Amino acid sequence: MEFLKVSSKSSPASVAGAIAGMVKDGVPVTIQCVGAGAVNQAIKAAAIARGFLIPTGFDISCAPIFSDIVINGESRTAIRLTVFVHHLSAQYPDMPHNPYDVQQVS
Repeated sequence: MEFLKVSSKSSPASVAGAIAGMVKDGVPVTIQCVGAGAVNQAIKAAAIARGFLIPTGFDISCAPIFSDIVINGESRTAIRLTVFVHHLSAQYPDMPHNPYDVQQVS
């Protein structure tokens, strides 16, 4: 299984473009991050990718999981975000076209 590897120096817009492209091509997306900065960039990228995808009829969500990996002979804990794709239906006309139009209900 291959991963999009995100670091704290990754550009969220570039990662978002990669996510959106893979989703549109039907390729499974899993993002691997090591460290808080990398997780931050990955989450920003997922939010940006949603903005790219929603107008095209797709939405995404992520599920995190811990994974033990080895980098340069050193054991590290990574977070892997599995991206799930949701096809939006035209039968929901009240669905906002812009993800930022959603209001939280308390």
